[in-house]
Amino acid sequence: MASLCYNKGCGQRFDLEHNTEDSCLYHPGVPIFHDALKGWSCCKKRTTDFSEFLSIKGCTKGFHSKEKPPEPFSQEETLDKPKAKPVEEFIIQGPKSAEKMRRERPSSDEPRQLLPIKVSRSLEQALERLNLSSKDEAPEGGCAGSDVPVDGSGAARGEAAVQVRAGTTCKNAPCKAVYQGAGSNAEICTFHPGVPVFHEGMKYWSCCGVKTTDFSAFLEQPGCSSGQHCWTGKGDKKAVPCRQDWHQTSSQVVVTVYAKNPLPALSSVKANHTMLEVHIIFERNKIFQAELDLWGVIETEKSFVSMVPTKVEITLRKASPGSWARLELPQNRSQSHGEQEKEASAKAEESRAAQGEDSDDSLSWSEEEDEELEMGTPSN
Repeated sequence: MASLCYNKGCGQRFDLEHNTEDSCLYHPGVPIFHDALKGWSCCKKRTTDFSEFLSIKGCTKGFHSKEKPPEPFSQEETLDKPKAKPVEEFIIQGPKSAEKMRRERPSSDEPRQLLPIKVSRSLEQALERLNLSSKDEAPEGGCAGSDVPVDGSGAARGEAAVQVRAGTTCKNAPCKAVYQGAGSNAEICTFHPGVPVFHEGMKYWSCCGVKTTDFSAFLEQPGCSSGQHCWTGKGDKKAVPCRQDWHQTSSQVVVTVYAKNPLPALSSVKANHTMLEVHIIFERNKIFQAELDLWGVIETEKSFVSMVPTKVEITLRKASPGSWARLELPQNRSQSHGEQEKEASAKAEESRAAQGEDSDDSLSWSEEEDEELEMGTPSN
């Protein structure tokens, strides 16, 4: 019975009894397809026509073979299969309700931290051009001098009449003390009574003259004088409004205050998880202050402030990714209106109660009068 030869390029039927060394003419190599040319690796003949490629005669003689060649393995089978990774479960939660957000919201009374300030080189050059000198008015730290009269508790007399809120930062530069109560007035304040000077790339205070080229090192220079803390400031700065804007990504919120030539050494931005307090001094004698009750929760450790000649950008890192409907919570205004209404209603109730007491007094007087009349004793 004739068998089929499986040698490449042969494909003829043969008889096992008449199978000799030169019976089969085949290709021992492998097919090659490169740059539209087709051929066999064992011989040099190439062609662009596939039919001609199939009809290329073998280049080697040998025995016919009835064994099927092994099927070539696919690339996926030849590569070592990586071990199956453990299946990771992802739990996707829907948006939290407003009630749940309010319940999980941190308290706004948490201590507020100073956010780090990054100063651009362009702002440094702008401040150098302004050529601030010691002839200018002293900054707010001037109220902490040793010649300021103080009362018995250690607070300046000018501040004694003003109620200082807990958490207020000392206005002396670069003091970072926070008012915690009457005991904070007894602490010693270390500050710079002079003004910041920027000249030929050097940064220093006019009161001590310790020069540096690094702005961060300048901001961290310890004070050269000691005195009382200044919680309220001198009041010589002109409070002005500034245009504000904000935008957000899924991970952060950027608040922009358009204040020209801000002074990093005299400005500060504080925040906790839900509150933002902005204190910016710019153009020497202008001050912008704002306090925002934020819509969402932030991470103060990953938040920072960037200052350029035309604006101040406050980058707040969101505690959880998502979109904020607005920058501030609208509840404060509604709560303030509600509190006013409650106070008004409480006053109305007190007035009605007072009227009721007057009417009861008049009734009790009439009962005594009736008793006197029954006993036959005239009232006069």
